[in-house]
Amino acid sequence: MSTQVLSEAPVDAYGTPLIDAGELVPGTRVLIKDETRYASGSHKEPAARAVVARAAADGYRRVVIATCGNYGRAMAMASAAAGMACTVVLPTGWSDGGAFMRAAGADVHLVPGSYEDAVDESRRLAQTEGSIDGNVDGPYVDAVFAGHGVVAHALHRALSEPPAALWIPVGNGTTIIAVHRQLRALGWSVPIHGVGSADNNPVVTCWPGPYRTLPPDGVVTTDHNQPLVNWHALQGPEAMDAVAATGGLVHGADDDELLHAQALLVQHGAHPTAAGSVALAGLLRHARATALTGTHVVLLSGR
Repeated sequence: MSTQVLSEAPVDAYGTPLIDAGELVPGTRVLIKDETRYASGSHKEPAARAVVARAAADGYRRVVIATCGNYGRAMAMASAAAGMACTVVLPTGWSDGGAFMRAAGADVHLVPGSYEDAVDESRRLAQTEGSIDGNVDGPYVDAVFAGHGVVAHALHRALSEPPAALWIPVGNGTTIIAVHRQLRALGWSVPIHGVGSADNNPVVTCWPGPYRTLPPDGVVTTDHNQPLVNWHALQGPEAMDAVAATGGLVHGADDDELLHAQALLVQHGAHPTAAGSVALAGLLRHARATALTGTHVVLLSGR
C-alpha cells in the first residue's frame, strides 16, 4: 500500500495534511484532506475561530451555539484560546455527553430531543446580556462561511489543477456552501459531491429537489451517524443549489458503509470517526455503480 503525505506543513493558519491514498478506488487517484488534525479534532475549527474573533471585536463576552459534537468541540477550544466564555447546547446522549467541551472550559447544557431542539434552546440562551448566537446560520454566518472556505484555498495551493471531484460531508450543508463560494472565487470549476446519512438528512432524501424537511420523528440516530443526522438541514436548500451548480451529486451512506470507510482510512494514517469518514463512504458507494477517473478529494470531518 502506497500512502504519501502531499502537504504536511500548513498552507495557511489552519493547514491540515493532504494524503495521497493512490488507487483506493480503481482507476482514480484518491486524496484525503484530513481535517480531523485540528486540535479540536473537528473540521469546524476555522469557522469557530472566525466566529469568536468577530464576537470579541463586537464586544460580546459569550458565544452560544448548538452542536452534535464537532462544532461544540471547536467552539469550546476557540473560545478558550481567546478568553471568551462559551455555552454549548448538546442533545442528551450525543457525542461524549459534552466531556471534551467541559474540559476545554465551555458550559454545556444537555437537552432532550434532537439537534434542532438544541438549536432552539441555544437561541433562547443567546438572548442573555453579553451573549451572541454563534450558530452556523446566526448573525455571524459570513464568518462561518469564511472559516469553512479555508480548505478550498488549501487545496488550490496544494494542487496544480482542479480535481475531478470534491467529496464533502453533509449535515446542515454549511461546508458545501462555503467551499463552493471559495472555489468560484478562485476560478476553479470542481464538481462537489455531498454525502450524508442515508434516509436521515433532507439534503440526501430530497436530492435533486425540491427541498423538504423530514418528519422530526422520521430520522434514526446511531452512535455512528450522529453528526450527520438532521430532520431540517439549516442551510440545506442553498447547499443543494451549490451542488447542482457544480454538476455534482448528493449521496447517502449507511452505518456499515461508514464503518468500512473508517477502517480503510486507518490504513492510510487517518483516524476519523465513522461519521467523519462519510465522504469516502459516498465515493466508494458511487464507484460501485459508476466508472470513475481522475483525482478525487475526500474531506474528513471529525475524530
